[in-house]
Amino acid sequence: MRTFDPTPLWRSTVGFDRLFDLMDQSAHFQANDAYPPYNIERTGEDHYRISLALAGFSPDEVAITAELNVLTVEGQKAQKADTEYLYQGISARPFRRVFNLADYVQVKSASFEEGLLKIDLVREVPEAMKPRRIAINGGTSTTTIAQKKAA
Repeated sequence: MRTFDPTPLWRSTVGFDRLFDLMDQSAHFQANDAYPPYNIERTGEDHYRISLALAGFSPDEVAITAELNVLTVEGQKAQKADTEYLYQGISARPFRRVFNLADYVQVKSASFEEGLLKIDLVREVPEAMKPRRIAINGGTSTTTIAQKKAA
């Protein structure tokens, strides 16, 4: 996808800047960006869960920040000066993982169980943004348009 050129789309679209920026960022994904490993699950129609494998970290060493359309998870392992490892296979390096969220996706809860940080998300479209029935007035009869379920 590195050869995709969105220039023709720029000429005929308005307001899709964020989408094009996300596509550009995905082209620059590096193999070293794989730490910590994670899963993204769909648990319901509008419910999602992000699970990060954080072996060796405690809840106090992890920070979760939710901003508009961005979820950031950062971890910093407390340094123990008196520990001398003969072999260290469990990674304890600091990390910062950023997830781009769609519009109206909100963080509902976070839990830390058995070395997994689980973040539950839900998409809640405001009532003002959902399709609604519109009455058409004209002459002696009134016609209405049926409401459809929001995507």
